Amino acid sequence: MGKPKDTRTERGISRRRLLAGGVVAAPTLALLHETIPHQGLHDALSGHGADAEAATVAGHGLHSTDAGHAAGGHAAFAPGREVDHRANGFHPTEVLRDFDPGTTSRLASGRVLREWELVAIDKEIEVAPGVHYQAWTYNGRVPGPTLRCREGELLRIHFTNGSEHPHTIHFHGVHPAFMDGMPGIGEQRGGGAIGPGESFTYEFEAHPFGLHLYHCHVSPLASHISRGLYGAFIVDPRSGRADADELLMVMNGFDTNFDGSNEVYAVNTVGFHHVSDPVRVKRNELVRIYLVNVLEFDPLNSFHLHANFFHYFPTGTSLQPTEFTDTVIQGQGQRGILELRFPHPGQYMFHAHVSEFAELGWTGFFEVS
Repeated sequence: MGKPKDTRTERGISRRRLLAGGVVAAPTLALLHETIPHQGLHDALSGHGADAEAATVAGHGLHSTDAGHAAGGHAAFAPGREVDHRANGFHPTEVLRDFDPGTTSRLASGRVLREWELVAIDKEIEVAPGVHYQAWTYNGRVPGPTLRCREGELLRIHFTNGSEHPHTIHFHGVHPAFMDGMPGIGEQRGGGAIGPGESFTYEFEAHPFGLHLYHCHVSPLASHISRGLYGAFIVDPRSGRADADELLMVMNGFDTNFDGSNEVYAVNTVGFHHVSDPVRVKRNELVRIYLVNVLEFDPLNSFHLHANFFHYFPTGTSLQPTEFTDTVIQGQGQRGILELRFPHPGQYMFHAHVSEFAELGWTGFFEVS
């Protein structure tokens, strides 16, 4: 057999080189020792990897200004370096519990009208310490706002395209074709693809109840989704759900050198964030996780919880779980609700049950008190 194809490009480095000991953005490496394979991370942070030189990507993707080695770690990815969440304009820990109810009013019929404003914005974000990415966003954040409503309400989403590219919002759910956010359908009435500087209002009934998502549907679809144009869309059942500590986790990734494979994996965008900032929950309290997979370039993603099990509700469209498990696998666009309680205090790891994803950012901890 011939030698494996080298996936490096002139614009950056591949994730294979990252794992082999190249540039890796990983805070608090010590917490990862003995939990997941980590030699590539260790080599990169200590400066001993074969490709430990700083990487520069012209205009976008991975970039660092400090070349060479530094005492105690790689110059560009020194231990203790943190993402600038203020510059990003959003914080992954806050995204966990940030459910946007929009604004409500009553129609003459007595029906609830719920409305939101979404704006497409081109913006650079930091997806791991020192790793910057030219994102396309809804309201300046990735994932976009978590829209939340109740079954049967009338919804209006006022969309303005402040980007340099045409975009739409395609909602998963049941609605008329004209409101589907699909290019080629409805342009004569102001819908379809929304050009730069243009606006459109999506209007439909909240149905069915469950966990859904929204994303841009302009071609090339992989580019528009992978750049960050997506968010979660929760329709609560009329009867509601039991009180719980509710968390949103959007599994995503970033192709920082635009070679068609991801270099950073995460929940809610920032790789390794919940290693240094664990998700804090209370012992014996019901925890409900809204889990959405929007990962591009990889056919499957997964969620695995250590030392515990959860009830799983696929798509959240039934009030009865389908299984009691510690691992769930999702294709792109799949989503589900996880419900669990932690009977013991301590720190419990959760991560993608693919070592490569975990080593490149999709790893975190619950802290139970």
